[in-house]
Amino acid sequence: MPFIIGLIGIIAAGYFWAMRAKNAAEIAKVVAEVPGDIKAAARRFGFKRQTNVHPVESVDDPKLAIAGIANSFFELGALPTEEQRRMLMLQVQSVLEASHEEAEELLVLGRWLAMESGGPEAGILRLSRRLNRIAGADGFQTLMELLKKMLGEDWSAEQVASLNDVKRAFRL
Repeated sequence: MPFIIGLIGIIAAGYFWAMRAKNAAEIAKVVAEVPGDIKAAARRFGFKRQTNVHPVESVDDPKLAIAGIANSFFELGALPTEEQRRMLMLQVQSVLEASHEEAEELLVLGRWLAMESGGPEAGILRLSRRLNRIAGADGFQTLMELLKKMLGEDWSAEQVASLNDVKRAFRL
């Protein structure tokens, strides 16, 4: 009898560890897919990472810089709700004249660029400088149109401070 109980215990322990390994494999697969989304978006916009150069310095598309800045403005303070994310997507589609898929990829890649810069505040500053270099005043006008449609009159203190950083980056 003790032999049977021991055998059942070994089988139960093996099953337990097998299920843990299966769950770990599923989690690893999900985590592996996220960089794939970023890579696919990067390929679509012709983004090429260069050695010893910050990723933001490789951005050549003003739409990508604008989407990254807008997403960073959105994330200042509290994390946005699903409804706010949908509104951001619609505004990016409207202002940047992008399809749903393109807007989604712009926001994913723009968020990644901001996070590579050290968070929303640093991302806004670095992406604003890059936007000034690649698009000049036209980029600023498009960005402001998107931010006004996106935020309306409800600007937080962090967003106002970051807007001042954007203006300094554009030397306004």
